[in-house]
Amino acid sequence: MAADEPLVLGIETSCDETGVGIVRGTTLLADAVASSVDTHARFGGVVPEIASRAHLEAMVPTIERALKEAGVSARDLDGIAVTSGPGLAGALLVGVSAAKAYAYALDKPLYGVNHLASHICVDQLEHGPLPEPTMALLVSGGHSSLLLAPDITSDVRPLGATIDDAAGEAFDKIARVLNLGFPGGPVIDRLAKEGDPKSIAFPRGLTGPRDAPYDFSFSGLKTSVARWIEAKRAAGEEVPVRDVAASFQEAVVDVLTRKAVRACKDEGVDHLMIGGGVAANSRLRALAQERCERAGIRLRVPRPKLCTDNGAMVAALGAEMVARNRRPSDLELSADSSLPVTEPHVPGKHAHDHDHVHEISKDNLYS
Repeated sequence: MAADEPLVLGIETSCDETGVGIVRGTTLLADAVASSVDTHARFGGVVPEIASRAHLEAMVPTIERALKEAGVSARDLDGIAVTSGPGLAGALLVGVSAAKAYAYALDKPLYGVNHLASHICVDQLEHGPLPEPTMALLVSGGHSSLLLAPDITSDVRPLGATIDDAAGEAFDKIARVLNLGFPGGPVIDRLAKEGDPKSIAFPRGLTGPRDAPYDFSFSGLKTSVARWIEAKRAAGEEVPVRDVAASFQEAVVDVLTRKAVRACKDEGVDHLMIGGGVAANSRLRALAQERCERAGIRLRVPRPKLCTDNGAMVAALGAEMVARNRRPSDLELSADSSLPVTEPHVPGKHAHDHDHVHEISKDNLYS
């Protein structure tokens, strides 16, 4: 870690996690997270209004905690990065507003970055600089995407995406049918280890010869599993929860890894990066490793904590923006719930002069 590498604070509020990370170059200094998942659990999913309020309450304490953990002052920062999209509009707005306030008062450059590109860039904190191009499989509650990134700061190309339910969303819905609570991913992963993944032949969506080679569909799988469970209950039979969990999970990870390896081969890329919350799934990691080794592909997967939404990933992409001299965002930066992945960051249209910032505003921030 060199002292001249960019020191960047990142803010992530796209869903229900208030994440604040601080990195210097590709070295993680702090990763503070405040989660509201327990509040949403009783509703069976994330409630946008509750998430926004939780972000508002957690923002300043989480930033303060991250600065303390990193052992740096806010005035030491070289930039402020924030997720400007995609995500829940209200939740994003809280993070963007906070980032703009800090950038304005501290006279620091602001970088509005893409949530999906950040999930790719976070791997630099684990395994060093990203290869160029990078092939990435991103799987979460809102996204299932195959992306090719020749330059993570300016050139991210979508190869395929979900046409209905994302993988993580399917996990949550099946967990609800099985009365396993929310979120569904961790509990299904745990139960599946005790079940037989070959016991029930659930369908593999969009894997036919005429189907889009890199797109995903999990809605049909979700419906098939739900109907299988309903039929068992209607017949008065006990539902083998562990076998259902294992068979469902196998169907999901089979499709994800099969298409990802195919994309690597077709594009001539000899490595695969997997990110997003579902990348924490143990079976996905194991099957991806097995298939990548067989195909001569190097697999890069961050540790589970860096796979879920966090501020470290935003800071990582922000630091890369600073290092490559990408143009900062304007202070008019807005939240964009549907920001396309082809826009890794939102560059400003003109330079800013922050000399008009009142010193009293700066003095009110952490020293």
